[in-house]
Amino acid sequence: MDETSSSMSILSLVTNAGPVVQVVMLVLLLASLISWYMIVNRYRVLGRARRADKAFEEKFWSGEDLSSLYNQVRKKPNPDSASEAVFRSGFQEFVRLSKSTRGPDAIMEGAQRAMRVALQREQSRLTKHLPFLATVGSTSPYIGLFGTVWGIMNSFRALANVTQATLSVVAPGIAEALVATAMGLFAAIPAVMAYNRFAAQSESLLGDCEVFAEEFSSVLHRQAHGRDA
Repeated sequence: MDETSSSMSILSLVTNAGPVVQVVMLVLLLASLISWYMIVNRYRVLGRARRADKAFEEKFWSGEDLSSLYNQVRKKPNPDSASEAVFRSGFQEFVRLSKSTRGPDAIMEGAQRAMRVALQREQSRLTKHLPFLATVGSTSPYIGLFGTVWGIMNSFRALANVTQATLSVVAPGIAEALVATAMGLFAAIPAVMAYNRFAAQSESLLGDCEVFAEEFSSVLHRQAHGRDA
């Protein structure tokens, strides 16, 4: 009994599996490890981004002079804040165009274009690694299933060389194959859950940043037309 339970342990099933199944298990293990690294990374990045955006927008709406605020964030930028990046790009372009002879509409168009570019950069930063998590979540079960099907095929092929087929003969091979399915699910489930959560969080942050960009545009619009007047 002890020998049977020892031969059916997870470690034994992995080491005794066929080469193809072992390669499948290795791929799934690497995918799981990389996805967990990315999950921890995204958790930290999005958490810092949320706190940084809140702190910056509180400072922005505190009534501080925009030129003074721009000088502060230009000298000591916070790379975690998407709203601050939009503000820096928009105000920098606004000031540059204001020194020219262009009209207020041209100034606003340039500032808004700069903010859109900054927003796209922040979208890329906040959604980084999410496609990989989605890929792991959608493909890992199928990779594990492939390993399982291959292992079961080998188990039945081995029966051709056995005079009497019993459960004790077939069970180890099938168990080895099913480990691949279990590893596929182990890699996929956290990746899918993390992707859904982080996709929603990044969408929320980017939505708030878009709202801030519109509000900031209104402030700049008043300044541009006041300057023109």
